[in-house]
Amino acid sequence: MNLIQRPIYTERIKPFINKGIIKVLTGQRRVGKSCILMQLINDIKKSNPEANIIFINLEYEEFRHLKNEDDLFNYLHDKFISEKENYLFIDEVQDIVGFEHVLRSLQSKNTCDIFVTGSNAKMLSSELSTYLAGRYIEFNIHSLNYSEFLVFHKLEDNNQSLMLYLTYGGLPYLSNLSLTDEFVFEYLRNVYSTILLRDVVQRENIRNVDFLETLLHYTADNIGSLFSSNNISKYLKSQRTEISTNQVINYLKMLSNAYIVNKVNRIDINGLKKFEIGEKYFFEDIGLRNSQTGFSLQRDIHKLMENAVYLHLRGLQYDVFVGKKDKLEIDFVGIKQGKRIYIQVTYLLTDENTIKREFGNLSSIQDNYPKYVVSLDEFYRESDNEGIKHLQLRDFLKLTNLD
Repeated sequence: MNLIQRPIYTERIKPFINKGIIKVLTGQRRVGKSCILMQLINDIKKSNPEANIIFINLEYEEFRHLKNEDDLFNYLHDKFISEKENYLFIDEVQDIVGFEHVLRSLQSKNTCDIFVTGSNAKMLSSELSTYLAGRYIEFNIHSLNYSEFLVFHKLEDNNQSLMLYLTYGGLPYLSNLSLTDEFVFEYLRNVYSTILLRDVVQRENIRNVDFLETLLHYTADNIGSLFSSNNISKYLKSQRTEISTNQVINYLKMLSNAYIVNKVNRIDINGLKKFEIGEKYFFEDIGLRNSQTGFSLQRDIHKLMENAVYLHLRGLQYDVFVGKKDKLEIDFVGIKQGKRIYIQVTYLLTDENTIKREFGNLSSIQDNYPKYVVSLDEFYRESDNEGIKHLQLRDFLKLTNLD
């Protein structure tokens, strides 16, 4: 298989190989976790051709019989070779009930170096934190960022490529398809249905599937908008449904656990206090969102720009929040290793009011951390306020260091 490298992830993981700690790759289905495992396997084989590799992909038919921890123990009991270095790779490990007991036993005995992937945050976090605390490290894998999208699709960096990215998103398999609505959205709709059925409906035993799908459509239409009990209640009334607001919140948690959407909390910039209400939601993959919404690039461009900026920040390992300072809102506050960045996103800086709002909100923040205004303008606008940079979205999405 011809694997396109994703060094943004493999280079983070490699330092932990043979260090006695379990490597856990988490993220939405189809974002490329399996291929990253294969890249790691190839790297191990290059450095150690005699390594004993055990690879279990629970989406393959030959592994369907591995339902629980006993099945896994029985399968593995004769697979390790004592005179060789052993490596165990399990793809979609959450599909094995009690998997954590097997991993803890193998890790405690130093039987092998362990790598696993999973597509359900709730199951993985509870099992891993309970039984494997201090014994694993998690790597969150995302769909392709813009720079990776260009590499996978062999595209030049220009506005047309950016629009393709904002339209079709970054699922790696799209590099095998023609980038047209007919082919891409058919594939994305199938992926969407699989994630919804396997990682939400079946795993969470959801009965009201129709409402779950309607809620996800609502979330897709409102990415970047503040959610609150009030607007959720209005939405429920418009749907003539009697589902409680708490149930809606639970459904949103389930969708977040499957990595379809990501919840972004609001914080008070002055004290970094987190607000309990008024969060925003963004999709893990822009293309999946567009496949469900009756997509219009012209109508949705600002939403998609915000979603792309959010995903880029997450890919750079920032904790991301919506900022509030007095009555002003900051689109994104990124926090990493105690440092912050602030970002405003706007379609075009077409008039003085827009310029004053976007730059003014940032200039009200009295610290020396980096501040960015991101837009689709072809020409950069100089700020009267030191420290605020204006970048075109394409250029922002290529940055690997925002300090």
